Amino acid sequence: MIELEGVPELIDPVMVAAFEGWNDAGDAASTAVAHLEREWKGEVFAALDAEDYYDFQVNRPTVWLDGGVRKITWPTTRLSVVRVGGEKPRDLVLVRGIEPSMRWRSFCNEILGFAHELGVEMVVVLGALLGDTPHTRPVPVSGVTSDPDLARTMDLEETRYEGPTGIVGILQEACTHAGVPAVSLWAAVPHYVSQPPNPKATLALLNRLEDLLGLRIPLGELPEDARAWQLGVDQLAAEDSEVAEYVQTLEEARDTAELPEASGEAIAREFERYLRRRDTGPGGHATESGDASYLRDPAGGRTRPPKPVRPEAGDETGPRPRPAAGEENSDANDDAEDPRGSAEDTPEPPDAPGSPDSPESPDA
Repeated sequence: MIELEGVPELIDPVMVAAFEGWNDAGDAASTAVAHLEREWKGEVFAALDAEDYYDFQVNRPTVWLDGGVRKITWPTTRLSVVRVGGEKPRDLVLVRGIEPSMRWRSFCNEILGFAHELGVEMVVVLGALLGDTPHTRPVPVSGVTSDPDLARTMDLEETRYEGPTGIVGILQEACTHAGVPAVSLWAAVPHYVSQPPNPKATLALLNRLEDLLGLRIPLGELPEDARAWQLGVDQLAAEDSEVAEYVQTLEEARDTAELPEASGEAIAREFERYLRRRDTGPGGHATESGDASYLRDPAGGRTRPPKPVRPEAGDETGPRPRPAAGEENSDANDDAEDPRGSAEDTPEPPDAPGSPDSPESPDA
């Protein structure tokens, strides 16, 4: 572990983590944490030693020029802190990096060591999976936990998944065994347009995080970016009749499945979010800027999402994860830990952008 700065003294901290790679379809989860760092000017205070956890032939370092001097940025996982101001300020410890290549148990132990030292009250891990969900509908986001008590008190699903998992599942279980409350939030990304970025999925994750923690997160240009992304995918789908027909099939299946979900609870959640955004007064966690001045993570730069581009034939865009059959939520559920899932009871996609013919399972 490399100490960059002294560990700050935090107020009611919650740790929010995301990792690029297998558990980050469309880069939706890692972009969400990067957004929090940027909007609240996260101050990086520590980084894990890249030599311990990364294969540099898989995740290569980058060389860049700083005033004519060549420097190297190594792939790693960094920890930063942001303060959410207001009448009752609190801190978020943000963990952003790349899924490690090796020593996962030691990796999780280091993360938990920081959580213990900083007095973290809960760990929230963000993830994104590829699924049979239409881009024209709201992004399904599921919240899962291994803690039955936490599932009841926070209206979450208790995970029942069995099978291969990624670092998100490993970290959540490590938290459970260490007695640290942990939650995973999963966004479902349309498998037929899987290229990053996906601002609509990122926005959905941030909205769900708001609901979970009772915060108001400044969204900046994300809503506009999400609309532009959807319009771009609409144009691509319109150019291919088979893709358009397949999207319509997904829409019909989604609308039929979610008809009972138009409940008072769902409406109440939307109304609560509206009230948080409407309240611009000094009370609560509704302020958009922090109380403290923090340093910006140089790795947290932001680019405006381009119009989605159709990949060339044969382009391997990664596995097509689906939730396991038999779960209540067909698009993203407590089985979201496995970004591969089951292909049962799903419509057969055409040769659409980003839809590989025979997906392979990534190495955990």
